[in-house]
Amino acid sequence: MSQLRHPLVAVAVAALLTLPWVGTYLTGSAHSMSPLMTVAISGLAVLGASFMLAWGAETAEEDVPRAFALAVLAVLAVAPEYAVDALYAWTAGANAGTARGAEAANLAVANMTGANRILIGLGWSGIALFTVYRSRSDVDPAVEKASGFLKGKVKLDRDIATEIAFLLAATTYAFFVPLGDGIGVTDTLILVGLYVTYIAIIIRGEAGETEEHVGVPAYFQSWSRGPRVSVVLLLFVYSGAMIYTAVHPFAHGLETLGKAIGIPAFFMIQWIAPLASESPELIVVAYLVNKARSTAGFNALISSKLNQWTLLIGTLAVVYSIALGQVGTLPFDEKQAAEIWITAAQSFFAIAILTNFSISVREAVALLVLFVTQVGAEFVVIQTLAEPQAAELSLLILYAYTVVYMALALWLFVSRREELRNLLGRTVDTARDAIGGSASQPAD
Repeated sequence: MSQLRHPLVAVAVAALLTLPWVGTYLTGSAHSMSPLMTVAISGLAVLGASFMLAWGAETAEEDVPRAFALAVLAVLAVAPEYAVDALYAWTAGANAGTARGAEAANLAVANMTGANRILIGLGWSGIALFTVYRSRSDVDPAVEKASGFLKGKVKLDRDIATEIAFLLAATTYAFFVPLGDGIGVTDTLILVGLYVTYIAIIIRGEAGETEEHVGVPAYFQSWSRGPRVSVVLLLFVYSGAMIYTAVHPFAHGLETLGKAIGIPAFFMIQWIAPLASESPELIVVAYLVNKARSTAGFNALISSKLNQWTLLIGTLAVVYSIALGQVGTLPFDEKQAAEIWITAAQSFFAIAILTNFSISVREAVALLVLFVTQVGAEFVVIQTLAEPQAAELSLLILYAYTVVYMALALWLFVSRREELRNLLGRTVDTARDAIGGSASQPAD
């Protein structure tokens, strides 16, 4: 039994979960399987790869700043979402000026906004609720319990101020994106520039200041630097390859299963496909929370939202332009403009919640309920009404929820203006320290 508890046994089990998909992919037999079998085999591969990603990122904290390790983890975990969106953006560029190209461009935007709203509406809220629930049976220093209805909350690491501030900047800019002709080179330069600046700041942090690890990461961190770095790279490369190759069939299988039970194709592209591609991220964070590493889990979620809200939007125009053969602007219709606005408004509300470096059970429930009711209302509309009435009512729903998100966000920002000022101050001091300044962090 003691041998079965060895960390390498856990690594072997995770690797075994991916082997059926490796055989399927190498033999090219995925197309001959039923959708249900494809979902099962590719889903197991995503599960195994997600654990490898988490172990690699935790092990890497020994050699690089934790924020940077989590940023790398966030990029790799949402790489499938980049791949799905890039496919639609490429199709749009290759078929520019045609009905197929316009549809693909709208799908690229819909998939992107769906992924971002899922990350907050289900990811942030669900993980917060899971964290509080998990603390009932285990001690978690990040959970602050309180008497009363839904009054518990999860406390966040105040060092995450930089990520929150950059996310606020990207969200503010996102409100202006629908005012143009589409997503163009200016949007790419600004949004990608924000992310590059963020990385340049956090990479200059101190390495080696890590939380105490157990299990697989602790075992690998006991190795000497050379083998340790090698195993981190191996875990990242292998799990990244598994996720990249398995998530497309996984998402497509879910789409096929959804269509079989009457779910519209466009709805599937916006919600079911992103849900599949976001699954590695949520599995990784749930794993961290289950190890009472809630702080690291939320840091990864916030970092993922930041890179999706900057790099993902910014790269759409790049892929579109490459397929087009010249610098171009990815177009979208009025419906997708409204989708961008509600996504930005949801992000604005979520950031307002985090200004005091915590998320309460009530706030998590609010995020979850707003997300589920909006998606549910749109689904009922498109299932029960005919065009163009369905499209008109769908737009009204989007605008209505955008107003609700913005009203709640503005109320929170006003009531927490001092916390917002402190958050921005911490970010400025962190940036100054990164470029050689000597400013000190504000008091907590």
